[in-house]
Amino acid sequence: MAGPLAGLRVLDLSRIMAGPWCTQIFADLGAEVIKVERPGVGDDTRQWGPPWFTDKQGNETRESSYYLSANRGKNSITVNLGDPEGLELVKELAGKCDFLVENFKTGDLNRKGLGYEALRAINPGLIYCSITGFGQTGPMSQDPGYDYLIQAQGGLMSITGVADGQPGAGPQRVGLATADLTTGMNAAIAILAALHYRHQTGEGQFIDMALLDVQVSWLANQAQNYFCSGQTPVRTGEYHPNLAPYQPFPTQDGELVIAVGNDVQFQRLCDALGVSDLAADPLYATNPARVKNRTALVEALKVVTGNSSSRELMALLRKIKVPCGPIQTIEEVFSDPQVLARNMVVEVQHPEMGAVPTVANPIKFSSTALEYLKAPPRLGEDTETVLADLLGLSAAAINGLKERGVV
Repeated sequence: MAGPLAGLRVLDLSRIMAGPWCTQIFADLGAEVIKVERPGVGDDTRQWGPPWFTDKQGNETRESSYYLSANRGKNSITVNLGDPEGLELVKELAGKCDFLVENFKTGDLNRKGLGYEALRAINPGLIYCSITGFGQTGPMSQDPGYDYLIQAQGGLMSITGVADGQPGAGPQRVGLATADLTTGMNAAIAILAALHYRHQTGEGQFIDMALLDVQVSWLANQAQNYFCSGQTPVRTGEYHPNLAPYQPFPTQDGELVIAVGNDVQFQRLCDALGVSDLAADPLYATNPARVKNRTALVEALKVVTGNSSSRELMALLRKIKVPCGPIQTIEEVFSDPQVLARNMVVEVQHPEMGAVPTVANPIKFSSTALEYLKAPPRLGEDTETVLADLLGLSAAAINGLKERGVV
C-alpha cells in the first residue's frame, strides 16, 4: 500500500540538512516531494565531499555521502530563482502543493515575491514552513546559522565532553548535526499539526522554525536541572548527572555501558556481581544517595566488572534485566543483529550508481508500510517531467526555458 502521506505534495526550497531532513521524512511517508535546486550547482551538499559514493565496480561517483543521506525519494528540478520566469514557475508550483519548506535567510523569499503572504494569495491552504538559524524575530534574525554555531550558542557543547579537571577536558561538538536533524524532525511535526488544522478550517498557515529555538528546547532535563537548582549544568563526560550507576564500566576486553534506572535494577546488579552489600548500604540504597556518592560507588563496581569479558557481563546482566550495551563503531552498528532485524538498512536503486545503501526511516506502521522507490535524485533529473505533468508545459516551452537559463 502507499505510504500514509500519499496524495500530499511538498515543494522543497531547502538545502543543506534541516530542511532536506524534514522533506525526506515526508518522502519516506509517501508524499510527493519536488526539490527545487539551482541550475548547474544544486544543493550545496552535493559538493560536500569526500567521501563520495563508490559503486559496486569500485568507481568513485561525484555524489557526496552528505547529500545522499537526506534526499531519498525526491524529484529534483532546477529553477533559476534570480530570473522572473523562474519565480513565476515556483509560484505556479506552490499553487499546486500542500506544503512548502524553505531555509533561505530571513526575508529573502519575501523580496523575491515568494513569501508566505504572496503564496497564500495563490493557495490559501498552503502550509509554509520557514527554517532559519535564529527565527523571523529577534536581534539575530538576519544572521545565518549553521549547526556547529547553534550547538555552541544553544548550550549543547557546554554539557558535552570530558569533565573539567580531567585529561582532554573541554566543550565538544556532538558528532552529528543535531540542531539540523532535530529541527527537521520538529518541522515535520509542526507541518503535520498544521495539516490537521487545515482539515478543520481549510486554511494553511506560516510556521517559523529556528535552529536555536529547537536546540534550546532539546536541553530538556538539563534545562530543568538548572531551573530547579539554580546551578549551571556542566560537562560530566561519561556519567549521567541524575542517575547512578549510569556509565561505561571496564571489562577484561573493553568497556560496557551499564544503565541502572531504578533501585530494583541496582539490587539485581549488585546480587549478580556478588556485591549485595552495596545495595544494602545506605550510601547507595537509593538513586539520590548513589548520585551523591557516585565516585566511591563506581570505583567499587569497577573492581568487579573487570573480572568478566564484555560478552560474559552483557549476557549476565541482560538475563536479569539490567540494561547494558556495548560502545559500537558505526561499522559495528550496521552488523548488529538487532539493527539488521529491524531492517534499518535499505537499498535504493540509482540509475547510474546501482544499489545505494541508506539508513531506513525508523517509523514502522502496521497498515501503511514504507516503500523506498527512488534514490536521491541527480541534479534536475525530473525537471521536464514535473513541468509537463504538473504545469502542463509543452516540450517546446520547456526547451525555451532551458535556452533562456530559467531551468
